[in-house]
Amino acid sequence: MNQAITLLVVDDHTLFRRGLIALLRQEAGVEVIGEAADAGEALRCAQALQPDLILLDNHMPGVSGVTLLPALREAAPRSRVLMLTVSEDEEDLSAALRNGAQGYLLKTIDGEDLAAALIRTMRGESVVSPEMTHKLLNALRNSAVGAASANAPKQPPAGELSPRELDILKELTRGASNKEMARTLGIAETTVKIHVQHILRKLKLSSRVQAAVWGSEQGLGA
Repeated sequence: MNQAITLLVVDDHTLFRRGLIALLRQEAGVEVIGEAADAGEALRCAQALQPDLILLDNHMPGVSGVTLLPALREAAPRSRVLMLTVSEDEEDLSAALRNGAQGYLLKTIDGEDLAAALIRTMRGESVVSPEMTHKLLNALRNSAVGAASANAPKQPPAGELSPRELDILKELTRGASNKEMARTLGIAETTVKIHVQHILRKLKLSSRVQAAVWGSEQGLGA
């Protein structure tokens, strides 16, 4: 990436937050432009600074990061949000992704991997800590089972998704990367990216992970 990623760090633990900021400032291509210790400060900073990316802790006084997500995305609609937390709870993971987080990382991640995750997030990829991958799969399965048991599966609005977009969504739900989808479907990777953007817009979703959850609920990844 040519321009530095502008970053807002939200964490109530002062020592961790300052240490994280010091670490990130050593990374080329990353510019920390703000920090916040609670929900109110996070919303004010997000609205004023409009950062490219917000690193958000979950456990904060008063309001959890997961609960804060919708308001944070409204305050800074173009900002991507990446959870950085100690919580390995499957419900927190699922709620964060459903509420619009682009990824979910544990605080045990090292600096180099975190910097790489920031870049991947800005490229439109969804990142989840390896330790949480099996919990993400469980959440997807549970969502699909819940939708089936309710006997009221959601469906795309009539005529909204084209046959090719449905093909892309099926592959995305299975966890395929853009490159893998391009190879499988015999189209250019740039075409895949365009289709993914159209799918997110039509389904009113904000991330690939949300689309994968949605697709799983429809049984598209089977």
